[in-house]
Amino acid sequence: MQHAFKLGEAEHNLALSRAREAYCLHVGDRRVPIDLKTSPDGRTWLTLGTRHVEVVIATRGDEVFVHLDGEAHALRYWHPLERLAAQAGGGANDLIRAPMPGSIVSVNVKAGDTVAKGQTLLVMESMKMETTLVAPRDGAVAAVQFEKGQTFERDAILLKLEAAAGEGA
Repeated sequence: MQHAFKLGEAEHNLALSRAREAYCLHVGDRRVPIDLKTSPDGRTWLTLGTRHVEVVIATRGDEVFVHLDGEAHALRYWHPLERLAAQAGGGANDLIRAPMPGSIVSVNVKAGDTVAKGQTLLVMESMKMETTLVAPRDGAVAAVQFEKGQTFERDAILLKLEAAAGEGA
């Protein structure tokens, strides 16, 4: 399966597959064995092909920060819906993201529904607190990613909006 990652402002299309002892990263026609392990002393080691280097890794949502060879890199997984919205000229308000990890309490809309700015889209719960997420603009629901009871991480795309039929974006 192809995945898109952003490293800085550059987009990279990669595929990842299982190999006998680790994984393989597919970049174009190249196939690179890859592995990431933490040693007993707590250090993290990245193996890329025959290269074995120490790395420091921190995560925040879909962002991964990697310190490698004296340089820090920010890597962000680009969700296919987010990528399609950007390619189609969708705005930031088209993606309703989770402000924190949690679970869905109720979903008030379904794909195809027309919504008005301020209308309740769904209710989520996090740390025993309910949060109501509302439509940031008028539009139509393109996709609902989670159902009642499902859990998600911070920054997960919960719902996607698009222009309502007959409207411009």
